[in-house]
Amino acid sequence: MNCPMCIKWKEEPKMRIAELKYCYLMLNQDQFFPGYSLLFTKEHITETFYLKRAARGGVVEELNRVAEVLFKIFEPAKINYELLGNMVPHMHWHIVPRFTTDSCWPNSIWSKPHKEVMLSSEEYKERIELIREGL
Repeated sequence: MNCPMCIKWKEEPKMRIAELKYCYLMLNQDQFFPGYSLLFTKEHITETFYLKRAARGGVVEELNRVAEVLFKIFEPAKINYELLGNMVPHMHWHIVPRFTTDSCWPNSIWSKPHKEVMLSSEEYKERIELIREGL
């Protein structure tokens, strides 16, 4: 299988935040939106209804747990949740703290181009550890 999400955890160890029961959590490399993280199922599936009932509830609880931690740490105006899967057909959420000061506000994070914000190795480590501690 040639799924970028299936190999992401293995191929990007520096961006790992946590392995949860049902999902993996990783920091997005582009931190234009501080705290922007990706939560994706360990199991390769494309739709929520393919999950067994217990797993479905577990995934939603993990999603909420991550969002709450990001909200507490970064204090955004809003958390955005994107679950599309059109380009990468593996269930994954873009969990994005949003601020009224970002150039895309109040529209989607993809509504206009922005310059990527890449952090230093140390800054990525610090941000990842901050989120990990919050979990």
